[in-house]
Amino acid sequence: MSAESLPFIPPAKPIVGDDERAAVDRVMRSGMIAQGPEVAAFEQEFGAAVAGGRTTVAVNSGTSALHLGLLAAGIGPGDEVIVPSFTFAATANSVALTGATPVFADVEPDYFCLDADSVRAAVTDRTAAIMPVHLYGHPADVDALRAVADEHGLRLFEDAAQAHLATWKGAQVGSFGDFAMFSLYPTKNMTSGEGGMVSCATEEIARMVRLLRNQGMERQYANEVVGFNARMTDIHAAIGRVQLTKVEGWTKVRQENAAYLDAHLEGVVVPPVADDATHVYHQYTIKVDGDERDRIVTAMREEHQVGSGVYYPIPNHQLASLTRYAEGLELPVTQQVAREVISLPVHPSLDEAALERIVTAVNTTVRAGA
Repeated sequence: MSAESLPFIPPAKPIVGDDERAAVDRVMRSGMIAQGPEVAAFEQEFGAAVAGGRTTVAVNSGTSALHLGLLAAGIGPGDEVIVPSFTFAATANSVALTGATPVFADVEPDYFCLDADSVRAAVTDRTAAIMPVHLYGHPADVDALRAVADEHGLRLFEDAAQAHLATWKGAQVGSFGDFAMFSLYPTKNMTSGEGGMVSCATEEIARMVRLLRNQGMERQYANEVVGFNARMTDIHAAIGRVQLTKVEGWTKVRQENAAYLDAHLEGVVVPPVADDATHVYHQYTIKVDGDERDRIVTAMREEHQVGSGVYYPIPNHQLASLTRYAEGLELPVTQQVAREVISLPVHPSLDEAALERIVTAVNTTVRAGA
């Protein structure tokens, strides 16, 4: 069979089936489409299953969850929040949107998460908080980062957009910071179609997020603060509630797929897992020779019909939108790994034949450049 005739293996594949469609139909028939009982139920179920039992507040996107979480925690003009540069731009964007300043620190080379020593070096008298990203589904070193926070009297927030059910020392990510964000975008480990969740350490933060998402009011027309329209609909919540019953099983399949890739890939650096961590493999991210990366990605796609992703080729501190916060900044590990990473398919839709094709594609294309 020629490569052209093989079915393409996408790097990500949302799973939405009859159960989700039935849930949407149920909401549509009810006539209650905007934020309502489905959202309230989803918040309770999500907090219990994913956020260590914390109060969670549903909003319309992961970016809104970060933005409103930061505002609810009191972050604003004059503050600095230390974030990784090796992540999606929404992390730093959300800080900037509050009027605060994102300050970029380097990541460590194995797990791609904030490096505590780099964070410590970035602290100033304006630093208010540290916000690690549990990138690709691997937890950041919460203990090391909390130690830095405690040394300097800083707060800890979490960007857990990619890390549903990941754990650090047995505790779920999203249960460590004053608040945490989970994304429910279609390509995440579970989805609500679009949406986000804010996991809150205190009821005060939770109440402020509720106010901010709904034009500043909990009771109709009793506006208490200037707010946004960042509500989740009952349609989206109904999808999320169904997905929540499946994400544990899907996560196990991702971990099994990752174990297969670990055992069979050659000539690349496979993603290690820290002793204290549970990795949920939102992405299975390998490292290759940076000079060979683009050739490998292209050859996998054109010669083997295997898709992959490069997340993230331009570090945040080098993006045109964010360079004003990082003039002259050099982050050597971030800049190196941004040239080396490739994320391979690891999603639950893969069967054994697909996994074999992925291994063949990687091993063959890497050997071709040796």
